[in-house]
Amino acid sequence: MAPKIRASLHHHNTYVVLLSDEVWNSARFRRANPNYQLGKPFLYVGATGLDPDVRFDKHKAGIQANSYVRDYGLRLLPHLYAVYNPMPYEAARELEVELGISLRAQGFGVWQA
Repeated sequence: MAPKIRASLHHHNTYVVLLSDEVWNSARFRRANPNYQLGKPFLYVGATGLDPDVRFDKHKAGIQANSYVRDYGLRLLPHLYAVYNPMPYEAARELEVELGISLRAQGFGVWQA
């Protein structure tokens, strides 16, 4: 019997979703973004073991969904994350936090789970 080939440890991804402007109507979202700069996009930053396209579709379908992505998600923004993917689990979780902090510091409205 041939030995099992172990799946790559580098199959996790960080992803960014563009949210509609209507998300700003949420007081909870506004409280999380006190330094939001008017005119900048609203974003959701997440990490997943799935392909980001599949994960976005699951959010929109309400499967293990973040309510902001389910209700306000418009599309993925691969230009903000594709260069980093894929990566190990811990790296994806760390990048999720770091990317969110960086985008907030640039004035974007950001939500992270």
